[in-house]
Amino acid sequence: MFDLSLIFLLLLGLFFSCTSRSKTEETTSIASTNYIRKIPGENDSIPEELVQKGKVLIAYSDCYTCHKLDTRAKGPAFADIATRYPVQEAYIDMLAHRIISGGSGAWGSPVMLPHPNLSLEDARIMVGYILSLKKGN
Repeated sequence: MFDLSLIFLLLLGLFFSCTSRSKTEETTSIASTNYIRKIPGENDSIPEELVQKGKVLIAYSDCYTCHKLDTRAKGPAFADIATRYPVQEAYIDMLAHRIISGGSGAWGSPVMLPHPNLSLEDARIMVGYILSLKKGN
């Protein structure tokens, strides 16, 4: 009826297919962890009204040209940025200055263009929104 060698080959192919997927998923998980390089530290709170204002500022900016909420695009996902940096004044200031000045190297080779017309206060509010996207918030 059935050729046993054909069934054997199909089962063998299925086995290797499943095995290679799990190795790929494991490699992707490790690569993702290395990509984010989480910085340890306590998180301060971000007032909800600033989070909402930051969400609006980002919606009206060009941020979504290169960033997405939870998937990597030209630049890192906002969720990955939130995972990397603790919610602390020093990181909020650093990231706000990076938005205004532009930069590269923190997330690999992509270059973020400068946004010199953005005020420091608005950039800080936008960063507050991004950091509020931490998992568990």
